[in-house]
Amino acid sequence: MARNEGACCPIALTATLIGDRWTPLIVRDLASGCRRFSELQRSLTGISPKSLSARLRRLEEAGVVSRSCFAEMPPRVEYRLTDKGRALLAVIDSMRDFGVTWLSDNTTRDLIRNSH
Repeated sequence: MARNEGACCPIALTATLIGDRWTPLIVRDLASGCRRFSELQRSLTGISPKSLSARLRRLEEAGVVSRSCFAEMPPRVEYRLTDKGRALLAVIDSMRDFGVTWLSDNTTRDLIRNSH
């Protein structure tokens, strides 16, 4: 594939959007409805507040997540999937199905973990 073809390839663009460690998990966690920052951080064991903020900002800029601020004390911010974000759920579900079917043995999981 030519170098400039990859820039417009739908697969490459989707991989760029969801290809980091946390983004698919954020989308997964927002599938059931709106969540507060602290709820997302609790469910995403190991993510730093800085990384979570950066991922949420990136997803908001991409139109995948919407952010609602409420003028309360303390201030409340909620995140939810947009229509574009809900469309990604089929991709996330496919990733889950693949993992259950093909990556469920300990040897495969150990190889994947040790490659990072």
